[in-house]
Amino acid sequence: MMSGWQLLLLLGVALAATIIQLYNRLVKDRNQVSAAWADIDVQLKRRHDLVPQLVTVVKAYADYEQATLLAVTELRSRSEAARHLPEKAACEEAIAAGVQKLVVLAEDYPELKADENFRKLQSELTEVEDYLQYARRFYNGAVRIFNTRVQSFPHLLVARPLGFKAAEFFAVDDAQERSAPRVEIH
Repeated sequence: MMSGWQLLLLLGVALAATIIQLYNRLVKDRNQVSAAWADIDVQLKRRHDLVPQLVTVVKAYADYEQATLLAVTELRSRSEAARHLPEKAACEEAIAAGVQKLVVLAEDYPELKADENFRKLQSELTEVEDYLQYARRFYNGAVRIFNTRVQSFPHLLVARPLGFKAAEFFAVDDAQERSAPRVEIH
């Protein structure tokens, strides 16, 4: 039979092991969120590297689109300077819309559409946008898992005292982008 101090020691060891396990799971989830953000950051960097090239190619064919070209360039600078996720997400959303507008210009300029550099940039931008959407979904999934742990029992007993805070989602603010597209049947 166990004495009282042996039982207390066993309970103390079990409690310490549980706390360590909960802490390690929170650290693993926080690191997953950081790794997922790094994936997004790589894709944003790729996009940012392509924007000046796209602006240069389009500028040669579409002089009257100066406002769009300047806006995309300015948004790129603002996004790179952004320190908070909601601000960066808003800039990136606007960059995506501006880049899409520049790509659509090809329809109005057959010689631009035929330009090999433009076609290559268009293809690379499409690839970046695809990867970016995947990275955003993966990041938001990692944030959801992490936030659920930080806010759920028993993890919150470890998370709060040790300073674990919920992470921010990389969300779309544009209500039009969030809503399902309307399909009209004639």
